[in-house]
Amino acid sequence: MSIGFNSNLNMGQEQKKAIKYLCEEYLKYNNIDSSLYDKFNVKRGLRNNDGTGVVAGLTHICNVHGYLISEGERVPIDGELIYRGINIKELVEGCKKENRFGYEEVVWLLLFGSLPTAAQLKGFQDTLCLFREMPSGFVDDIIIKAPSPNIMNKLARSVLALYSYDDRADDTSLENTMRQCIELIARLPSIMVSSYQVKKRAYDNESMVLHPCLPEHSTAENILSTIRADRSFTDEEAKLLDLMLMLHAEHGGGNNSSFTCRVLTSSGTDSYSAISSAICSLKGPKHGGANNKVMQMLEYIKADVKHWNNEIEVTDYLRKILQKEAGDGSGLIYGIGHAIYSKSDPRAVILKQNAFQLAKGTEYEAEFNLLETIERLAPEVFYQHKGDSKMVCANVDFYSGLVYKMLGIPPELYTPLFAVARIGGWCAHRIEELTTCNRIMRPAYKAIAQERSYIPLSER
Repeated sequence: MSIGFNSNLNMGQEQKKAIKYLCEEYLKYNNIDSSLYDKFNVKRGLRNNDGTGVVAGLTHICNVHGYLISEGERVPIDGELIYRGINIKELVEGCKKENRFGYEEVVWLLLFGSLPTAAQLKGFQDTLCLFREMPSGFVDDIIIKAPSPNIMNKLARSVLALYSYDDRADDTSLENTMRQCIELIARLPSIMVSSYQVKKRAYDNESMVLHPCLPEHSTAENILSTIRADRSFTDEEAKLLDLMLMLHAEHGGGNNSSFTCRVLTSSGTDSYSAISSAICSLKGPKHGGANNKVMQMLEYIKADVKHWNNEIEVTDYLRKILQKEAGDGSGLIYGIGHAIYSKSDPRAVILKQNAFQLAKGTEYEAEFNLLETIERLAPEVFYQHKGDSKMVCANVDFYSGLVYKMLGIPPELYTPLFAVARIGGWCAHRIEELTTCNRIMRPAYKAIAQERSYIPLSER
C-alpha cells in the first residue's frame, strides 16, 4: 500500500488514511498474550499480584499506609498519610488550632525533615518571597507570546524553559539544586496564574489581568489574589485553599509523578527536566487529572439522572458508566479507588468534612449530597460489575473538584493547583534521590519476540 503523503492531495483525508493503515500494521504484529505476564512473573505497573507496590527505593519523606499484611493476606485499614513521621491529620489540626497557614511549613518539613521553629518558618516564607520574581522577559517571551489552551502543558513547558535562564542549569550539587528547587516552588504559582490569564485572552476572548504577588501573602493568598480581578478573598477561602495545598503536597516516592521525577533525577539530568516530567505525569487522568474528570462525570450524572436523591437511579447510571454506556465512555467511575488506600483515603476524609461545611446551606449542597451518594453506592456497583470483593473508597480527587468549584476556581486550574502543591514533594524527592541513591534506575523488560532472519527487500 502507498501511504500517500502527497502535498498536492487533501492532506486531512490522506493523513487519516495513512494513520489508519499504520495502526492496522502495528496491531498485526504487536499483541502480547496476557498469560505471559503471569508466566514470566512480570509486575505490571510495578505492582505485585496483591496490589502492593514493588519496592524500588528507600525514603525519609513520606509514608502512605492503607493496609496490613496478616498471615499473607492484605487487610484494609483506615488510610494514613505521614509526612516525615508526622500524620497529616496532626499537621492540619495543628495549623487549624493556631489559625494559621500551613503549606509553607509542610514544604519545609518535606525538604528538611524537621518542623521549623517560628524563626525558621518566617525566614523560609521570606525566602520564598525573594525567589518569586521571574527572570527578565520570561513572562512576555515564554507565557504571553506562546499561550496554551491547557495550563498543565504550559506549566511543563515554562518550567523546562527556565533552563535557558539559568547559568548553572546543569549543576547538580546540593547547593545549586536547593536553589533551583526553592525558585521553582516559589515561581510555579505565578506561572500557573499568568498562564491562565493569558489563556483567557487568547482562547476565551476574555480580559487578561496580571497582578503582582504581594510579599505579605502566603502561597494560598497570592493564588486567590492574582486569579481574581478584584484581588478580594476571605480568610476562610484562603485557609481552605491552603488546606488543599497541604493535603496535595506529597504522597510517597511511588506515586507516578514523584517516581517519574526520581527516575529522571537518577539519570543525572537537570532540575527543570525532572520537574517538568513530573508535571506531565500528573496531567494524566489516572493521576492528578482525575479531579477534573470527577467534575465532568458529575455533570453527566446531573444531566442524565432525573432524581439525584433516588439511589436506584444513581446506581443504574453508575452501572452504565462501568459498562461504557454513559459518562465519557471510559468505563471509569472517577475518584473511586486507589492503589494503596482501600478502606479510606485520609485526604478525602478531611476534604469531605470541609466541603460539607462550605456547601451546607448553599446552592452546592445538592451536588455535595450527590457526590456522597455516589461514594456510598460505588463499591457495591463495582462488586456487582467485576465480581471483585476488593474494598474501594473515595480518593482525594473525589471531593477536591467540588471544593475548587465552591472557591470559584475555574476547572482548567484544578490539576495545575495539584502541581503547585505537589512541587514541594517533587523537590524533596529530587534532592533525596541525588544525595542518597546515586544509581540510574534501569528495570528489566522480558523480550518475547522470536529470533528470525533478515529478508532482503526484494523477497518480502
